[in-house]
Amino acid sequence: MPQKQLDAVSRDGAALRREVESHPLWYHTLELAPGVVTPGWFDLRSIVNSLPWPDVRGKRCLDVGTYDGFLAFEMERRGAAEVVATDISDPSGWDLPVRTRERAEETIARTAGEKTGRGFEIAKRALDSSVERVGVSIYDLSADRLGSFDVVTCGSLMLHLRDPIRGLEAIRGVCSGRFLSAETVRLGLGLLNRRRPVAELKGGDRGQWWIPSTAGHRMMLTAAGFDVERAVGPYAIPLGTGHPSYGKPVRPLRQQMLARARAGGTGVPHNALLAKSA
Repeated sequence: MPQKQLDAVSRDGAALRREVESHPLWYHTLELAPGVVTPGWFDLRSIVNSLPWPDVRGKRCLDVGTYDGFLAFEMERRGAAEVVATDISDPSGWDLPVRTRERAEETIARTAGEKTGRGFEIAKRALDSSVERVGVSIYDLSADRLGSFDVVTCGSLMLHLRDPIRGLEAIRGVCSGRFLSAETVRLGLGLLNRRRPVAELKGGDRGQWWIPSTAGHRMMLTAAGFDVERAVGPYAIPLGTGHPSYGKPVRPLRQQMLARARAGGTGVPHNALLAKSA
């Protein structure tokens, strides 16, 4: 490459790094250019190929609760014909507990910024992506507004919903093909209840409501009208460099040992299901 082109690439890389650094909070770890990686709270890069992906080539796809867009950009990379990504930009639209709502909104705005879609826009420009982001709550998904989709993904969102079944029913309303659901699970619940579907109620603490066992995750999809075809997990999503607990033990030793034994790591335990409408 001629020296002028090398200099231009270097300048572009430096400008992109400054833009990445100016964004207050990255949820996803994304490689936007050689040597430019966002300091995400969570790093899905090591587990993404282990998910039970349907074939997205030439398909119309939707990523629900996209945040910085990792799964949306991944579907585009895998050959999707069209990708739409939805999320709520204003923290006032999030499911937050009544007693702490005002304080929680202030904390989110201070930590993540007033509008949480900025990371997605930075990543879209850097990746020269055609993914379209639509500001809409999972509860308000509708075929009338968005049409229907051959493939729908949703990752790490159910625990943040006061009514996850209602959210899953809304996804079913726009899903004409396959649904990939990758959600946080509580490993200890599975040990205590084996095949019984259960979930821990967090009551909105730190924006978390329901954390199911792996059987509970499956039951959520079944209750919303899906038939599960494949299951992967449990597996652990590593913390990214931007997470406040990166490099530190985030759980008691017993829970760390359980995560290593059941999920293969000490990150956040997840389970992934591939389903279709019943």
